Amino acid sequence: MIQEKIYAVPCLYDKLSRGTISPASPFSVRVPGSKSITNRALLLATLAEGTSTLRGALFSDDSRHFLKCIQDLGFGTEVYEETHVIKIDGLGGAVPLQEASQYVGSAGTAARFLTAFLGLSHGVYHMDASEQMRRRPMAPLLDSLQELGCKVVCEADVGKTPQSFPFTLRSHGFQKDSITINIDESSQFLSALLIASCLCERDFTTRIQGTHGMAYIEMTRRMMAQFGVEVLAQGQKTFLTRAGQHYRPQDYQIEPDVSAACYFYAMCPLLNIPVKVDHVHFDSLQGDVAFIRILERMGCRAADTPEGILLNPPTSERFPGITVDMSACSDQAITLAAIAPFADSPTRITGIGHIRLQESDRLAGIAAELTKMGCRCQEQADGITIYPGSPRPSTVETYDDHRMAMGFSLTGLRSPGIVIRNPGCCRKTFEDYFTVLDYAAKRLTAG
Repeated sequence: MIQEKIYAVPCLYDKLSRGTISPASPFSVRVPGSKSITNRALLLATLAEGTSTLRGALFSDDSRHFLKCIQDLGFGTEVYEETHVIKIDGLGGAVPLQEASQYVGSAGTAARFLTAFLGLSHGVYHMDASEQMRRRPMAPLLDSLQELGCKVVCEADVGKTPQSFPFTLRSHGFQKDSITINIDESSQFLSALLIASCLCERDFTTRIQGTHGMAYIEMTRRMMAQFGVEVLAQGQKTFLTRAGQHYRPQDYQIEPDVSAACYFYAMCPLLNIPVKVDHVHFDSLQGDVAFIRILERMGCRAADTPEGILLNPPTSERFPGITVDMSACSDQAITLAAIAPFADSPTRITGIGHIRLQESDRLAGIAAELTKMGCRCQEQADGITIYPGSPRPSTVETYDDHRMAMGFSLTGLRSPGIVIRNPGCCRKTFEDYFTVLDYAAKRLTAG
């Protein structure tokens, strides 16, 4: 893992040995397991009745915090980081300790998923998080838990309406069999309630306001079904969980992280090279696979091979800008923004207003860093327009946000003088990202 305070991105565009990189011999790379799938699988295995084995698990700051929380609740685990295997002894929805303290770090999935599970369980649970996570939205989920019968006590100001960490959950199970929740700020609120919904002794109905992140909701529903619990969609705004369903232990293979793969697929139009990421396919559970379709709109050509999706570059070294709603794959908004200055026409990204409330204000961050590079852009309430330009040398401020660090590293692969501040923030999801990027640089420029 990179330990330095800065990382100077190697500019590769003018150094590529293009004859060695062809569709028959593309640049290929392997990425870690999916963060989104790993963290969902951790909770589903905890709720199952029996021992589950999770293979290909991601080990990062987020997943380690989630795993530590499960262990602190008293669940039995066996962890083998070298082989990416985790075994968890689930108790069918019961929690071994009736009182415990939980620290979720900056992990949004752990924060929302564990809060819902414990808030709808039976016991007293003291919840805290990093300063970064304390600033992120929690109020819609906490309001829903209180409506369902959980008492939430705000520890920072006793008597104040709970908005975020730290807080204490005094839970008594489900006192109602339906809830309505607003997911405009995070789809994780809905995923959290759906996963816990089968613990209700009656049929449980979840209604939503907003449509943000529905690809992640589909991932949640598909994984719940893989572990034995089906959630029925009744139209676009209502979900029904029938009573009497139980999670079954699984020997479960976790997919590669498509979010991580997208940084390498973005090199295809950026560097005009074919790229393949091992074991990434279009039938993935992960919504970010839609980013590859976005790259197709920019002139790339995709083929799903047995080894993984092969993405071939545009037929010329220039690629067009596009207008695209990225609400279904908003984690890749920074990725697209980082390569957009090299397009031959403006790129407009919409549907991403909610990314202001993630690890950083990502919309403001994109605009600030592009402006520092001398690239013209216009920030809107729910998106940004980026115009063609030639990025100048700049030190990218990452705002302790892993996606800012990884995304803007792409700009430096084509424009010299781009430096990433605090590259270690990538340990949240992909702790070896810059080591893999160095490997890519050596491979691509080898004689």
